[in-house]
Amino acid sequence: MNMGNNINPLLCDPETGLCELPETGNALASQEPEKLIDKVKIIYFTDPICSSCWGIEPQLRKLELEYGNAVELDIHMGGLLPDWSYNSGGISKPSDVAHHWDEVSQHYDMPIDGDIWLEDPLDSSYPPSIAFKAAQFQDPKKAVVFLRKMREFLFLEKKNITRWEHLAAAAVYSGLDEQKLKSDYDGPARESFQKDLQLAAQLGVRGFPTMIFVGSDQRKNIVRGSQAYKVYEDAVLALSAGAVKKAYDRSVAGLFQKYPTLTIREFAELAGTARAEAAILLKTLAESGKLQESQSKNGPLYHVEF
Repeated sequence: MNMGNNINPLLCDPETGLCELPETGNALASQEPEKLIDKVKIIYFTDPICSSCWGIEPQLRKLELEYGNAVELDIHMGGLLPDWSYNSGGISKPSDVAHHWDEVSQHYDMPIDGDIWLEDPLDSSYPPSIAFKAAQFQDPKKAVVFLRKMREFLFLEKKNITRWEHLAAAAVYSGLDEQKLKSDYDGPARESFQKDLQLAAQLGVRGFPTMIFVGSDQRKNIVRGSQAYKVYEDAVLALSAGAVKKAYDRSVAGLFQKYPTLTIREFAELAGTARAEAAILLKTLAESGKLQESQSKNGPLYHVEF
């Protein structure tokens, strides 16, 4: 795949695991993130509609479970799709994305229904990105839940997350104040989003996901694209001699208590079981009423109700 100026941001490369923007010539290594004191800081550039970012949810959740005490995740929006005023990378209109997303779904073994681009296509990824920044003003932890819910709406339920009704529903699910979210969305969140775009430009970030691991001594490891779990783990361990892998509850009850929604791939990764065994177990639990199953074209999502 040509990685030059003809890159289309929605044509994500499965080999590199990147959803990439055109080159600007900025050098990532030439910039210095803010100084840290203790933990390894992970400066994570992502986008609500980034399919490769959805593809690394299993690895990120496992990293949180095993090294949550040693890392601090700092999430920034990357601005993947400003609008459709371009024609590059083999994609010139929303319908071109549909088949690509179905292929990406199979590659990452994470359910993604590309038909959203045929039925109710998004004009831009900026509205959900700004909404995420608004959520961060209220509560950074709830903002992570909010981002996850937006992605579930988009990738599995084919909901256009530029529409306020879906953003509001994600806010309610996440325990956020909907009215404050709207006020911040219309106000300071827009400036906060622009600062994220400026930071990405300063650091030379052109593909998503990009993670910059920064130690307390300012040493850095940069991980671009979707990678195996060990790559993220090694990036942490190389910067923190004191980071210790924690044991965690790998049972069905324990994992769903921590993460109320899980795909088959996620459960298999976190439970440390084979994918086929995970699929059978989750299906059996759903049939017995112990879990809820939401089907999509390219795979189910399992969840519990509280």
